[in-house]
Amino acid sequence: MKQQDDGAQMIEQAQDFLDESEAIYALVKDLSDEQLEQKTAFKDWSINAILRHLHIWNMAAYWSLTEPAKFHEFFKQAMAGMKDHAKQGRTSMRYFEADYLDHLSGAALIDTWRDFYRKMAPEFEAADPAMRVEWAGPSMSARSSITARLMENWAHAQAIYDVLGLKRENHDRIRNIVMIGLNTYGWSFKVNREEAPQPVPYLKLTAPSGEIWEYGDPDTGEKIEGLAEQFCQVVTQTRNIADTDLSVTGPNAARWMEIAQCFAGAAEKPPAPGARARVES
Repeated sequence: MKQQDDGAQMIEQAQDFLDESEAIYALVKDLSDEQLEQKTAFKDWSINAILRHLHIWNMAAYWSLTEPAKFHEFFKQAMAGMKDHAKQGRTSMRYFEADYLDHLSGAALIDTWRDFYRKMAPEFEAADPAMRVEWAGPSMSARSSITARLMENWAHAQAIYDVLGLKRENHDRIRNIVMIGLNTYGWSFKVNREEAPQPVPYLKLTAPSGEIWEYGDPDTGEKIEGLAEQFCQVVTQTRNIADTDLSVTGPNAARWMEIAQCFAGAAEKPPAPGARARVES
């Protein structure tokens, strides 16, 4: 746990969020306008659409920390805007976000997004980790808020790596996503209107550094083993479990990996087997 000079705790996940954002920036900064309009395997969203999405909800998280009234005003506008687009039969969130940013795209979007996350990260790092901030559902701690932003940025960036045909180099900061995935075991079942079966499976995951991360009781007969990045891909729904090399033992573990969803909102179906993969050059 890092501390400030006065002894107050600092939120380490803010640096992880910044590092992940900078990795995405390195990925997109030299792309042409044409490349940025490529459709990805994530619901046919373009790279521009993904970056707009990340930027808008980064702003929302920042306002929830620094200007709660502004967050509430934005959220009301977002809900109304998405409802209007849905009535017209369009992908409500993507169209609202494009309208909200006046269809910002290309280099201007990349610069605006980067300037903002660089301003945002230090504010979260210095915040009280336990401070409650508002969000779409229940309030959460400031630490949980910036960790959720790290998770969403990491997850959406996978579609960019995939469409560009690039193998991702992950880092041990994805442990934050592993923890979100584990902590939302019950949520994954609840959102699908199922009782969460017990016990929670034991996890034995290999970190990008080669370190072994273990969680839970290894003697339950419920077990998931393999690469941490593949576990993160499943719980963020960037890969179907069938497209990973994870070893899954036990009915609880098997069902979890079929429906895992570590993000808020209504139940979402994981991508079909083979639907999300790196484009081969």
